[in-house]
Amino acid sequence: MLSRVADSLYWMGRYLERAENIARFLDVNWHLTLDMAMMQQSHWSALVSVSGDKEFYERLYDDDTKDNVIRFLTIDSAYPNSIWSCLNMARENARAVRDMIPLEMWELINVFFHRIDKEAKNPVEVFDNPYTFCDEVKKANLTLSGLASDAMDHDEAWHFFNLGRTLERADKTSRILDVKYFVLLPAIQDVGAVVDMVQWAALLKATSSFQAYRHNVGKISPVGVAGFMLMSHSFPRSVLYSLTEAQRLMHGITGTRIGYFSNDAEKLLGQLCAELSFHSIEDVMEKGLHQFTDRLQVKMNEIDKAVFRTFFAVMEPVDSDNEQQ
Repeated sequence: MLSRVADSLYWMGRYLERAENIARFLDVNWHLTLDMAMMQQSHWSALVSVSGDKEFYERLYDDDTKDNVIRFLTIDSAYPNSIWSCLNMARENARAVRDMIPLEMWELINVFFHRIDKEAKNPVEVFDNPYTFCDEVKKANLTLSGLASDAMDHDEAWHFFNLGRTLERADKTSRILDVKYFVLLPAIQDVGAVVDMVQWAALLKATSSFQAYRHNVGKISPVGVAGFMLMSHSFPRSVLYSLTEAQRLMHGITGTRIGYFSNDAEKLLGQLCAELSFHSIEDVMEKGLHQFTDRLQVKMNEIDKAVFRTFFAVMEPVDSDNEQQ
């Protein structure tokens, strides 16, 4: 496969997943501002901190109002990671590989973008009630995910598309956990109180994992929720599950056996999967959840750079006789 084709498929997957997860960030904060009257401010600006683009935001906006933050994250065409920009880039990448994806998938991405573009031109409803907008983004992405699974041939193109999605999902799930650190706890005395439990439940709902958590873990607790979102081996939106799936997809592309590596991307991803597998959530919480997720995000950025160097900058044949353990 040509490196430019693989690159387009990979980034189409990443941009679609990124748009969905930005909608999830907004959704959790919006519901908490409605459900918790004791919150004196909605802390919308903290969502910008979680995104990692606070400096970019400050170049575009003078203050941290709710409408400014919602505009920045949803429909701002000047911000490359807004929902509008992500869907626009996903559409452009899909256009470049139309012959590699099902016709229905291209049509759905095209309609999806134009629907969001139409709402961006009349954003009053988005500002007043971002839930409807976010719900539309999430449901459209779930439809696209099902279409890709059922209608795409599970060949190299499918592997690159899903590699992008799973790496993006792992990164954004860790950032949703960071929402708890940056946004949700009003005061230290609320740790372990009802308000604290409501907030942890909101994080589960933001990742569509509330019911799965209740079935697998039960009672909501900070350790339980953080452990489930970071280290579940069975829930598809957990960080470990996503990274493990990304590892399987990457090895499917190269043909290298898992446990061996033929490039830096495989090596870094394997190391991170092993590190997460052997960590206990108690150790993570003791050392600091924010510090752990911050390091996790740095390592995932290194993996993304290694993926670019390995597959997109120069495509070289893998020499299976020189695999390294």
